[in-house]
Order: sequence, then C-alpha cells, then structure tokens
Amino acid sequence: MRTLYVKFIVITIGMMFISFLLAFVISNTYYQHQLKPYNDNKNTKIALDIAAFVESHPKISLTEYLDSITKVGYQICLVDNNGNRTFFGAPFRNKSLSNSTQQNVLNGHIFHGILYFPQGTFVTGFFANELNNTIGVPLKYNGKTFALFIRPDIKFLFNEMHILFGWILGIAITLTIIMVVINTKYLVKPISNLTKATKSLSNGDFNVKLDVTRHDELGELSHSFLRMARKLEQMDEMRKEFISNISHDIQSPLSNIKGYTDLLEIDSISKEERVQYVSIINGEITRLSTLTKQLLLLASLDKNEDIIKKKTFNLGQQLKELMRNYQWAVSDKDIMLGYSLPDIEINGDPSLLQTVWDNLLSNAIKYNKPNGSIEISIDKKEETVIVTFEDTGIGMSDPELERIFDRFYRADKARTRAVEGTGLGLSIVKTIIDLHGSRINVKSKENEGTTFIVELPIR
Repeated sequence: MRTLYVKFIVITIGMMFISFLLAFVISNTYYQHQLKPYNDNKNTKIALDIAAFVESHPKISLTEYLDSITKVGYQICLVDNNGNRTFFGAPFRNKSLSNSTQQNVLNGHIFHGILYFPQGTFVTGFFANELNNTIGVPLKYNGKTFALFIRPDIKFLFNEMHILFGWILGIAITLTIIMVVINTKYLVKPISNLTKATKSLSNGDFNVKLDVTRHDELGELSHSFLRMARKLEQMDEMRKEFISNISHDIQSPLSNIKGYTDLLEIDSISKEERVQYVSIINGEITRLSTLTKQLLLLASLDKNEDIIKKKTFNLGQQLKELMRNYQWAVSDKDIMLGYSLPDIEINGDPSLLQTVWDNLLSNAIKYNKPNGSIEISIDKKEETVIVTFEDTGIGMSDPELERIFDRFYRADKARTRAVEGTGLGLSIVKTIIDLHGSRINVKSKENEGTTFIVELPIR
C-alpha cells in the first residue's frame, strides 16, 4: 500500500508539472499570435514620440534625455552614421544586430524587431533581452541622423513582481505538495484498512472493523465490505450447521438401518416384527434417497440455467393433481384444504415448478396445527399469475424469516425436532423461482400461520 501512496503523490505532482508546462506553452502561443503585434505597436509609438520630442527640442542634451528615459524603464541603443553604438540603461544580454538593419533605420525605415522576433516554444519573446528584440526608429538631432533602438526594461519594470510571483509560486507549490501528501494519506488509509480486513477474512476472522462514517465512494465500499463479511460469516455458520445437520441426517438413518438389519438376523423374531423392521429400513432408505436427490437437484440448479425446459402447461391442473397426491396427509392431520384454482396456462418448466409446489404444500402440512387449514389460490394479474399458499401453522419469527431461503438453514431446533427435514427445500424453491425470472414473498406470524406468494410470468 505504501507503493500506492507514493504513486498517488508522484502522479499528482507530475500532473501539476505537466499542467504548468501546458499552461506556459499555451500562454506563449497566445503571446506570439495575439499580444506580440499589440506590444510592437505600443513600443513603436513610444519610440516615435521620443524621436519626435528630440527633433522638436534641438537644444536639449540628447544623452541626458535618453538617460532620463531609461530611468522610467527602458533600454536604449543609439547608433550614428558611422555605426558607433551608445547604450543607455540596463545592458542587453545579446547585442548582435546586423549592419543592414542599422543602415535601414538610418535611411528612415522603422525596425519592428519585437514583431518579428523568432518564436520559441519555451522562450517568450517579451522577456528576451536582446538587441534584435527592439523597435528601431530614425532620429535627427542637430542635423545628424541616428538610429534609435528601444525596448522595455523587463527586469526594471517587474523586479518586485518577479519576487512577489516567485514567493507566491513557491508557497503555492509547497502548500500543494503538503496538502497532496495529507490528502493522499486520507484517501489511501481506508484502502490499507480494507487490505488488512481482507487478510483477516482470508484467515477466517470475520470480526473486522472499518470506518463507515465517510459518505463518499470509499465509505460506500466499506459498507459493502462489511455486508460481505457478515454474509460470509453467516455462510460459514450455515456451512458448519449444514455439516452438523447433514452428518446427523445421514448417520441417523444409517444407524437405524444397521440396527434393524442386525435384528433381522435374529432367527427368533416373529413375522410381524420382521415386517415392521423391513418397513422401518425402507423408510430410512427413503429419507437418504430424498436427501441425496435434493442435494443433486440443488447442485444441478447451481451449475447450469439450461436445466430449465420450458413449455406451456395448465398450472391449475398441476396444482389440483398435487392436492390429490397429498389428500391422505391432509386427512391424517384433520386439516381443512380450500382452493381456488382456475385453468390458467403459463410458460415454464412443469417439472421444476412441481418441485416448488410440492415443497410449499408439504411444509404447510408439516408445520400446521391439528384441525388447521390450508388455502391455495391462483390469481391472474395482467401478464403475471400469483400463486398463494396460506396456512394456519406455527408460523415464524422475524429472524427466521430473514434466513428462510438460506441453504441448509433450519428454523428453531425445538420446532424441527418433531419433523424431519434437510433444510434444503425452500432454498431449492427460491433457486427455481429465480431461474424462472420470478419472485417469492413470505408473510408469517408466530402461532398464526405463514403465507407464501409466488409471482410467475405467464409467458
């Protein structure tokens, strides 16, 4: 994570540097194409005014006058007919100037050195302290012709500003780097904590703590991570619970089968006892078969959605056939079974949906009370059909409702001791409903009953 911390700082400072370079290039380009003509025209007018003043006042001292001009921020070079140069004010960094240029100005032409100064990518012409970067005008004084070359003394005019801007730039860069370092630490620290939390999860420690007080993306990520950790912890608990339950569910029938098989080997048992023992053995085998079938079905549903073989079938007829199959169980518990099952055709997998209805009805019978009731209904609503299973059984608490579709989850142990089950049935129901692109909702109150509502698309 330290690498990410350093990378973030380096990238931010690099972006600042690149932004500075781009800003400089853009500003320089703007100067070359927009400000340079304006600057050349302004300084040309000043040079012509100086020359006009000298020509209209022949009695003034030329050197004193030009020297006074330099005091207000100009650099001057005066060239006579013989090519002799006299400099006034701050020295030029580069004093090269062609003889033809000097002669051209002496002949009465204006030299626009500022306008035609070569363009440079990283050197703004305005700051180039060169004799070529001047304005040249002819000047006549006491019958003599001179070439006057003039340019603003940038160092003189902006010396204090240079210092001020230098301090501003230096302080701004320093403060920016400090804030980037602090802000980077603020941004990277939650990621470091997430890395530690991830390592804790990988080691099986689900008791992780993260800062969830932030209201940005990292705060949302922390919330999501904690939800994931709680879910993983829940799944780990369910896995352990499943191993315990499934071990019991397998071991118990096997122990019974082994015990009653040993009893069958006794020659002295009666025929009635032998029939009873065989019946018990067959029942235990059926329990094991049901368990393995449910595990295989759940595995198949997980592996491939193509397991669904949809076709059009009559949902009402399917549910009526299901009730006929369970008539004996309903009668055995004195349960009153009511229904409203119109003939409605839907498109789905009849075999898998049969598993759904079978699980819901068997649960309604298992957990119902003696002399209770079960209501099954089908309602058509636009392009969907709603199937409802409502019973007057023992119901469920809110914590149980939250986990009712979790795999291998069994409700209150006191409730399930009297009724055998694998904890897989409702998980299979939920998976099949999801694969059909449908929804299932549950409403339940303890000691009052439970209602399962399945909403299926007709097509």
